[in-house]
Amino acid sequence: MNPSHSLVLILNLTLLCMVAINGTTGTPIQSDFIRSSCKATRYPALCVQSLMTYAPSVRHSPRQLAQAALTVSLTRARSTSAFINQLSPKPDQARSRQAGAIKDCLDTMQDGVDRLRQSIQEMNRMGRIHTRQFRWHLSNVQTWVSAALTDENTCLDSVSHNAGPAVRAAVRKRVVEVAQVTSNALALVNRLAPRN
Repeated sequence: MNPSHSLVLILNLTLLCMVAINGTTGTPIQSDFIRSSCKATRYPALCVQSLMTYAPSVRHSPRQLAQAALTVSLTRARSTSAFINQLSPKPDQARSRQAGAIKDCLDTMQDGVDRLRQSIQEMNRMGRIHTRQFRWHLSNVQTWVSAALTDENTCLDSVSHNAGPAVRAAVRKRVVEVAQVTSNALALVNRLAPRN
């Protein structure tokens, strides 16, 4: 199994165990922390909805919240990439504009998945805040999450201009949601930057 798949699986299993043991998605204080933090994002309602189940593991840690947001983004990006892969045309249709758009979209989404995976791994290397090491790793995460967001928008552009209405609508719905949770993750990552 790919190490990044293992990491996401372990994080999700840990969360499920915590929810099963606690029988809740966190205390009211933990829920308030997530709601308050999500106000800094572009899509606060989606932020709260997608991160509330992480409340027990996040507690009051902005770093853990950003990590959870990246995990949500990676999980949804992988799912969307798999969906787009299913739309890949048969060999006899591979030369159409729509086929090219789907291939381009799939390639950019897979790049985005890789960047999000790298970002999660980089978060684990950050070390203590206010150190050069922390700033270096945070800068890498910011760059890669921003690039993943660009990849998602590039996918949308390709499909919007070259795919038929049914494919365009199906892909757009999924990719827009991935772009929104990625935007939220980037906002939460940006909040980790030390204030000088």
